[in-house]
Amino acid sequence: MRGVGLPEAVARFREEYRDREIPAGYDGRLHLAFTFGVGSIALVLCLLQLQAVLPLEWLAVPLTWLYANLAEYLGHRFPMHRPFRGLGLVYRRHAGQHHRFFNHQAMPLDDLRDLRAVLFPPLLVIFFFGLFALPVWVGLSLLLSDNVAWLFVATGLGYFLNYEILHLAYHLPDDHWLAQRWLVRKLGWLHRTHHDPRRMAHNNFNITYPVCDLLFSTLRRDPEDKPSADAGDNARDNPPA
Repeated sequence: MRGVGLPEAVARFREEYRDREIPAGYDGRLHLAFTFGVGSIALVLCLLQLQAVLPLEWLAVPLTWLYANLAEYLGHRFPMHRPFRGLGLVYRRHAGQHHRFFNHQAMPLDDLRDLRAVLFPPLLVIFFFGLFALPVWVGLSLLLSDNVAWLFVATGLGYFLNYEILHLAYHLPDDHWLAQRWLVRKLGWLHRTHHDPRRMAHNNFNITYPVCDLLFSTLRRDPEDKPSADAGDNARDNPPA
C-alpha cells in the first residue's frame, strides 16, 4: 500500500509529484523499453561498425570508461546538486525532486509509474548523446580512426546502461531479484548514504563505481552509514566496496 511506513514528508511529496509531474499516459514499461531496448540496439549497432580493431585502438574502451566515470561524478556533484545558470532544470529535477521522492529512509519505489522519478527522460538521453557523442565521434574519427570513434560511443552507451541498471536496482524493494544481486548489495549502501539529506551535497557522487569519489576524497564509508537490519535484509547484504 502506497505511503505505508514512509516518512510523512516523503509520502506527501510522492503524492504531489505523481499528481504534478507524471503524465496521465505515462507507462513505466515503455520507459524501461526505451532505455534498455533502444540503448542496447544502439550499442550493438556501434559494435557492428568495428573493422579489424588494432590492439592500440582497444585502449579507447578503458579510457572512455574512466572519462564516463569522471563525467558521472562531476555532473552529479555540481549541476545536479548546485544551481548553475542554464542548468536549473537539471538541478530542480534531481536535488529538488529525486532527493525528495527518495531519501536514505525511503529508497524503494512503489510501482512502475515511479520510474519517472528514477530513469533519465528519453528526450534528455537523446539530447545528451546528440550534443556530446556525435561531435566527439566526428573528432575521434578524423583525428584517430573510425574504430576508436565507434568504441568511444559504444563504451559510453554501455556505461550509461550500466548506470541506469544500478540506479534502478538501488531503488527497488529489497526482495526484488535485481536488488538481490551481489553487485547491487555491494554498492547499494553507497547510494543510500548519498540520499541522506545531510550527505547528498557532499558525499558519494558516483552512482556506479566510486573511482572518482576515492580520487577526490568524497567517499563516505562510515559504518553508521550502512543500512541497518531493519532497512534491508541485514548489514552483510551491504558491505563496503
